Amino acid sequence: MITVEPGAFRDSLDDGGRLAGLDVGVKTIGIALCDAGWTIASPAETIRRTKFSKDMAALSAFCAAHAVKGLVIGLPLNLDGSDSPRTQSVRAFARNLQPLGLPILLWDERWSTQAVTRTLIDADRSRARRAELVDKLAAAYILQGAIDRLAMA
Repeated sequence: MITVEPGAFRDSLDDGGRLAGLDVGVKTIGIALCDAGWTIASPAETIRRTKFSKDMAALSAFCAAHAVKGLVIGLPLNLDGSDSPRTQSVRAFARNLQPLGLPILLWDERWSTQAVTRTLIDADRSRARRAELVDKLAAAYILQGAIDRLAMA
């Protein structure tokens, strides 16, 4: 199941459980995890993208190792809320993840990378260190927004 509705996503997770957040980029996939009680999201790792089959294998192994019950994938909408070519690419990526058998929530991520980058600049991180951290921190930002909303659903 792929949805943009937090309530439908929550209903598909009978017993709650850990969620993974994904920030899907052209070159990397940032991954974050939250606890089973959906209180806090933490950055986990960044996967360098290659072929989809390898990306899928890495995500499958990650989800199995961390007992992930659902995925929250950042959806890069235009500022006016409309779809872009990048949005369509992420929707296709989500459809291709369906063999994992996990419910998927597509979550608006319009400001995630910018917010995380600003925080890293404020923390005086070097450009190289920011590049290393930004994807998994953006995934955590996306996931935290989603679990905060799920707590209200």
